[in-house]
Amino acid sequence: MTRRLKWLLALFLAFDLAALATVLAMRHHPSEVARSWKGTSTGTADIGGPFALETAAGAKVTDQTYRGKWMVVYFGYTSCPDACPTALNNISVALEKLGKTADKIQPLFITVDPERDKPPVMSAFLESFDPRIVGLLGTRAQIDAVANAYRVFFKLHKEQGDNYLVDHSAYFYLMGPDGKFVDIVEGATPGDQIAAKVAKLIANHSS
Repeated sequence: MTRRLKWLLALFLAFDLAALATVLAMRHHPSEVARSWKGTSTGTADIGGPFALETAAGAKVTDQTYRGKWMVVYFGYTSCPDACPTALNNISVALEKLGKTADKIQPLFITVDPERDKPPVMSAFLESFDPRIVGLLGTRAQIDAVANAYRVFFKLHKEQGDNYLVDHSAYFYLMGPDGKFVDIVEGATPGDQIAAKVAKLIANHSS
């Protein structure tokens, strides 16, 4: 084996190990990844920001509507076959376990598929979960704006026809009473674990 070939193999191995470390960090340490998204010397904006949307009941709301409460924000869509129902069931369990502390929280489900998620569809979908979860809708431009503010990834596979799937981020974004980003929790996290984390964050903020 030539010296150049050995050098190239070593370089590829180093790259593979770095890539693997990044993937593992995203899977097992989502809060660390989220913190890396926040603005530092790069000048990029923090996660979150102003939005103007509507509830399934037709009420116009903004981020200021929920100021003073902890927002737990999840982006998804009502036709989602697994991730969204799982996440909303988990936050429903968490709200139940939090008891009175849940009064300090406003869970939000923001659609990334406004073309199909009209108010009646959103309302029917949310009936299966805790009634405190508010579904938010908007125009495509409004949804794109809030998704961009929260650094949410999503991709609509419309080439599949009317019953298309949507790839999307599956995290709860935890926002403090001042509207600032605090942390994220994977949507697949069991409800009791979500409750424990949120309760700790609220307690630390109050102390």
